[in-house]
Amino acid sequence: MKTAEIKRRYLAHFEANGHAVVPSAPLPAISDPNLLFVNAGMVQFVPYFLGQQAAPYRRAVSVQKCIRTPDIDEVGKTSRHGTFFQMNGNFSFGDYFKDGAIPLAWDLVTKSQAEGGFGLDPERIWPTVYLDDDEAFEIWRSVGVPAERIVRRGKADNFWSMGIPGPCGPSSELFYDRGPQYGQEGGPAVDEDRYMEFWNLVFMQYERGPGVGKEDYPILGELPAKNIDTGMGLERMASILQGVDNLYEIDEVRPILDRAAELTGKRYGAGSSHVASESHPDDVRLRVIADHVRTALMLIGDGVTPSNEGRGYVLRRIMRRAIRAVRLLGWQDRALPELLPVARDCMAPSYPELATDFDRIADYAYAEEDAFLSTLRAGTTILDAAIAETRSAGGAALTGEKAFQLHDTYGFPIDLTLEIAAEQGLQVDAEGFRRLMADQRARAKADAQARKTGHTDLSAYRAVLDADGPVEFTGYQEVSRESRVRALLGAGGPLGAAVEGDTVELVLDTTPFYAEGGGQQPDQGLITVGGGQLEVLDVQQPVPGLIVHRARVVRGEVRAGESAYAEIDTSRRRAISRSHTATHLVHQTMRNFLGESATQAGSLNAPGRLRFDFNTPTGVAPSVLRDVEQQVNEVLLADLEVHAFITSLDEARRIGAMALFGEKYGEQVRVVEVGDYARELCGGTHVARSAQLGLVKILSESSIGSGVRRVEALVGMDAFNFLAREHLLVSRLAELYRVPSEQVADRVEQTVTQLRDAEKELEKLRAQLVLGGASALAAQAKDVRGVAYVGTEAPEGAAGNDVRTLAQEIRGKIDPARPAVVAVAARSNGKASLVVAVNQAARARGLAASDLVKAAFSGRGGGSPDLAQGGGLPAAEAPNLLLTVEKAIAEA
Repeated sequence: MKTAEIKRRYLAHFEANGHAVVPSAPLPAISDPNLLFVNAGMVQFVPYFLGQQAAPYRRAVSVQKCIRTPDIDEVGKTSRHGTFFQMNGNFSFGDYFKDGAIPLAWDLVTKSQAEGGFGLDPERIWPTVYLDDDEAFEIWRSVGVPAERIVRRGKADNFWSMGIPGPCGPSSELFYDRGPQYGQEGGPAVDEDRYMEFWNLVFMQYERGPGVGKEDYPILGELPAKNIDTGMGLERMASILQGVDNLYEIDEVRPILDRAAELTGKRYGAGSSHVASESHPDDVRLRVIADHVRTALMLIGDGVTPSNEGRGYVLRRIMRRAIRAVRLLGWQDRALPELLPVARDCMAPSYPELATDFDRIADYAYAEEDAFLSTLRAGTTILDAAIAETRSAGGAALTGEKAFQLHDTYGFPIDLTLEIAAEQGLQVDAEGFRRLMADQRARAKADAQARKTGHTDLSAYRAVLDADGPVEFTGYQEVSRESRVRALLGAGGPLGAAVEGDTVELVLDTTPFYAEGGGQQPDQGLITVGGGQLEVLDVQQPVPGLIVHRARVVRGEVRAGESAYAEIDTSRRRAISRSHTATHLVHQTMRNFLGESATQAGSLNAPGRLRFDFNTPTGVAPSVLRDVEQQVNEVLLADLEVHAFITSLDEARRIGAMALFGEKYGEQVRVVEVGDYARELCGGTHVARSAQLGLVKILSESSIGSGVRRVEALVGMDAFNFLAREHLLVSRLAELYRVPSEQVADRVEQTVTQLRDAEKELEKLRAQLVLGGASALAAQAKDVRGVAYVGTEAPEGAAGNDVRTLAQEIRGKIDPARPAVVAVAARSNGKASLVVAVNQAARARGLAASDLVKAAFSGRGGGSPDLAQGGGLPAAEAPNLLLTVEKAIAEA
């Protein structure tokens, strides 16, 4: 049975039993700050399980795309684990419980394939239950499983919790006996290779309270409304139904592996082994290729693009691991054009959008491979230089700082640095590298968290939300309103009061203040509470449903529970709204000119200006930018109505509303449309008519990463003011050049060309000045213990290249049979530098340029035995550097 058919049957079975079919959430886990990607089927339903939101259905079923990244380096070493997988799940929110979940599962897996089931032999299925879960044990017996095949297991295997206070409970797992050829008898407690787990049913029966650590969270008691969360691994079920040993042999993966083997001339030889054999190291790499290419396809399909941070970094890393694995197996040409179409054909039966959107996906994937191949060439050159420098300094290990620089600046993978260094007989300070990486990630995480929460513990926000429910936002209809102070929060938690000068976080029952989101900056304004007043500096939504105002008390005292009057800064709101509507127009117009693949990758809507990031594999021509700007402004002149309305997600898609890649939308969505020109899902604020924007002026277009471009523009009076300044500048230049305004650009270009030509001529003259005395200096070489020594200073301000050239020029004019050392000191910007050149005859005498430079700079400096340099001392030290080199020669 094909994997796509397993998915279809699963959904059909539960839909026939009253479950709402819920589409897979996109892989990027937008709503959870702790996850980069959805990693389990339950993730999109967590707010319902925690009671943060009311579930829109009592029963649900989904097939969720998932990615787990913590053990990327382990992928391929076993045949059971990968980064991308699919989780079939059925869920009950306070509806049925164990007596419903167990028969539903048993019916599907044992029902004949002719009747729509999976047709597994019931005699080969072994359920497990928690130690004291007699209820589940008896239900399994009631559906026909004999007691000897129902295994009781402990907390480590059959008890589930999220690791935080909240729902928890026993679980029941299903294992399939694959036969004696896979191991010994005795059930899953004896051999989990022979007995493969394929389904886990979680019974959220209890509630855990707060404790010292997650293992200490006490069970407070049974929950009144019990929930069901089940997960069936789609890939594992496929391996069972397709009669193959491991996940790399199922129909969605094996063709990719086979194509990789065909390209490289390798054979997948350990197909019957759970763990890749040391005698078949190629198998590990073939598995990495198959898994990572499929994962990359799914990630790009869901809108993730390669970058150096967050989700984009994970994508970049797995793509580069796959590309490098192919090269290590012997294929040196571009690999993804050979492999990605195979992955598409494997996955499109389940996800048809991968076929229709493949051109966009391929553009990003192939561009990333080309960029990585360039990185490999450039990074290898830089690494070779670092290895040479380490060796010349007598070191045995490449520093963590150098490895981090290669990774952070040049995108050179640490595993490749380790491998190449090992080939050269050097170690790498991997611990130092990991420390620097951890420091960088910690800073980034702290900055992001502080921006969102002001260092306040998330549990404090959840407590406020749990106590009074979500905050109502009224800012679409009004700019001020009466409300009540629900809570005051400081860095340490709830506050009873705040006084003048304090900066606090304030939660109202209802608010017209827009919380930052969707690229739109937050509102600012004032909140009056009794005799006190606060200036609102920022508004955030740290947990879904809770709007938090970060504010400074500017007068009097503010207490929780008091009545409040909230009023936003309307000038700021109107300016931001103009920018947000302009962003929608720029987005739509870019798609008009560049095609449907020019999708939004990020935005900033600020007062009077916008920043719009979009996906496209190549730059945008200036002529296209001009056309985009003109068309946007024509829409402004048309004075189209801007209309927002709520509708179903299906209806929004039907009418062509644009949605952002990676966003998880609910069943009801807000659509903003500008006449018939632009239609987009959006929760932001907008103008009433397009003419209210006044003017849009595009300032620049540039690259901000592989396949991602950025447009910056001004809106309204900011655009008018910019053009006015530009007009004054052009008028002044026209006056200075005494030409009409339309000729200013040509005259400026002529002036720049003339200046560049003059600079080149000056460079030639400087070089001639520096090198002109090389012959005379060589003829005046001093004899130092049989070595011809020239120590001289270059002309003040000489360029570094000229100083090196002078040293080599002087060395070349000395008889090569005579040992020679040339030292040239230079002064520039208040600092002294030194270049030392040594000929082969001097090398034979034991003299090395790198050693002489280090003698002059107390161990610092670097280079080769033939040519080396150092710098950084005060300019007045230049003569002493020459004397030090001479002394070192005399003492050698």
